[in-house]
Amino acid sequence: MIARLVVPLFAISIGIGAATAADLTVAELRALLADADRAAPIDLTSKDLSGLSLSGLDFKAANLTGADLSRADLTAADLRGVVLKGATLADARLSRANLDLAILRDADLRRADLSFVSAFSAVFAGADLRAADLAGARLVGNFERADLSEAKLVGAMMAADMRNQPMGLMRVSLRKARLIGADLSGADLSRGMLEFADFTGARLRGAKLMRVEAAAASFVDADLTGADFELADVRDARFAGAIGAAKIFGFDTMKNRESASFD
Repeated sequence: MIARLVVPLFAISIGIGAATAADLTVAELRALLADADRAAPIDLTSKDLSGLSLSGLDFKAANLTGADLSRADLTAADLRGVVLKGATLADARLSRANLDLAILRDADLRRADLSFVSAFSAVFAGADLRAADLAGARLVGNFERADLSEAKLVGAMMAADMRNQPMGLMRVSLRKARLIGADLSGADLSRGMLEFADFTGARLRGAKLMRVEAAAASFVDADLTGADFELADVRDARFAGAIGAAKIFGFDTMKNRESASFD
């Protein structure tokens, strides 16, 4: 019992729940991360780090499964390989953070600022990204079943990088994702997997959708002015009420266009 009292808080194993969430200060977290290693990342499972100023920190692939990072400032933080499965990041600031290879499956990212993040090969499957700001972000990852309704994706780079594919073609997956009312103006989704995605009422002005796989996707009431669908597979896709649907670039080159619905 006495031994427990003299052990410094930051030296306690975070994974066993000995430290309470309220007791973990920024200074203590910095100390933990300073001693951490990517090969043996620290365990911050279910810890409450809400509202903390953590900008620029290197989390060294820490396990933050179920952690509360709501309203936290993670601007330019290094979150490569971090596990944030089921974590709460609502209203968090992550602008320009590195999220490459991060796992954010089922995470709460409502209204989070993810502008200009790098999220190459990251997993956002099932994540709640409603009204999140992902403008200018690099998002070649897994967004299957994610909710991006009303999200800001202006200028987002989601296209496959044909020059850097040493392990095979990496493409964004938005299969069964919800993008209702999202703003994807100027975004590049080329070669993306958009099967059954819902773009109802979304803004896709000037967006690039060359060679996408958009079978059964919904573009109902979307603004497709100036969008490029060259060689896109639109089997059973729906375009009813879409603005500029008949004048989009690449219209005549669409695959399976005869099965798509335009009225």
